[in-house]
Amino acid sequence: AWLYAGCYDVEAYDFEYTNVFTNNTFTDAYRGAGRPEATYAIERAMDALARKLGMDPVDLRRKNFISDDKFPNYTIASGLTIDSANYAGTLEKCLGVLGYEQFRAEQKARRESGSTKVLGVGFSTWLEMCGIAPSRVLAALKYIAGGWDAATVEFLPTGTVRVLTGVSPHGQGEVTTFSQIVADQLGVDFDDVEVLHGDTQVVPLGLDTYGSRGLAVGGVALWKAGEKIIEKARTIAAHELECAEEDLEFAGGNFTVKGTDRSANIKALGFSAWSAHNLPDGMEPGLTATHLYDPPNFSWPNGAHACVLEVDTETGSIDLLRYIAVDDCGVRINPMVVEGQVHGGVAQGIAEALFEEARYDEEGNLLHGTMTTYMVPGPPELPSFELDHTVTPSPTNPMGVKGVGEAGPFAAQPAVINAVVDALSPLGVSFFNGTATPERVWNAIQGAKR
Repeated sequence: AWLYAGCYDVEAYDFEYTNVFTNNTFTDAYRGAGRPEATYAIERAMDALARKLGMDPVDLRRKNFISDDKFPNYTIASGLTIDSANYAGTLEKCLGVLGYEQFRAEQKARRESGSTKVLGVGFSTWLEMCGIAPSRVLAALKYIAGGWDAATVEFLPTGTVRVLTGVSPHGQGEVTTFSQIVADQLGVDFDDVEVLHGDTQVVPLGLDTYGSRGLAVGGVALWKAGEKIIEKARTIAAHELECAEEDLEFAGGNFTVKGTDRSANIKALGFSAWSAHNLPDGMEPGLTATHLYDPPNFSWPNGAHACVLEVDTETGSIDLLRYIAVDDCGVRINPMVVEGQVHGGVAQGIAEALFEEARYDEEGNLLHGTMTTYMVPGPPELPSFELDHTVTPSPTNPMGVKGVGEAGPFAAQPAVINAVVDALSPLGVSFFNGTATPERVWNAIQGAKR
């Protein structure tokens, strides 16, 4: 309900829904938890409205986007505040990768030729509230837990750095990303950073990984703990170098007295803190710091996706020809990790649109007893994804990060179904819902003909 207006500048809306209690499984263990449904509803509605008005669906989106001049920190109709975005920018980049005008010309030529294989393109411009969440907001939702997370950074006497994090990756690559954050911030080697997680005997504080909060909350907690490490090391360095703290510059792991070549390395300072032989009076031994970070707002990634497909009107079968994803997750710490998340999410969203479905007989028995009868797509069913990005850093946190783990399943399903309807609209098919199996597509074509 919070995201039901999508990327669009809607002054007000009313939202009602019906809960149905059933022993059938509609959706389970899927990324997104409510936000894909909101994206699906609004993006399908935008295409339906464009057809009703006789407008290009791209032009309708452009006309209704929240404009760039309303950022940062624009409060939407639901009462939440979007930190930063450039919706028009992501869409324009997506159109550039697609070659939109050329596609429409090719589509028109295919239709005029009378071919039984028709082309369609579908768009999905999405946003998400990531970094779940400010604890006060969760209190309003009657959550038991808060939305903060914890991180500890500790220099060992060997010169290596141990990181304890309350988020625990299960495919997001956070060990790699967190090691990069610490190595870059503290000026140590990537291989000298060890990340520990997932064991409450080792890491007692933390609220885990979900809601694209791993980097936007756990990573920021880690960055802030690193800041504390630098400040304590600065005090020790000033003591050893016999200078004022403000006279020190920190870069590449070294504190250097301005205008001189006198310096102290942070690894050596870590050993000094551990041995405690020569610390400033009253300073606690050890170079370690913990930070519990409670985000002041959600973070708000967004993107524009496009799907190009071909429908065989004689059989109802669909071939995916292209899939373009342009996402804005703020500052990207590790582009390869980001792209991996998008790849997996898009594959999941396409699967929901075209392949995956839990079907039951009239007695309520699940017809898919094994994975041999439940279709999960693999490389033969999927095109090579074409990825690009824009960057609008988040002003909510000092790293400018937003999150990207759930981008794919938000965008892909409506983009694919919009493409199916776009392909079939000249035949009179104006609506399609559910998994677009060949049987359903063929029945929709026959129904339109009748």
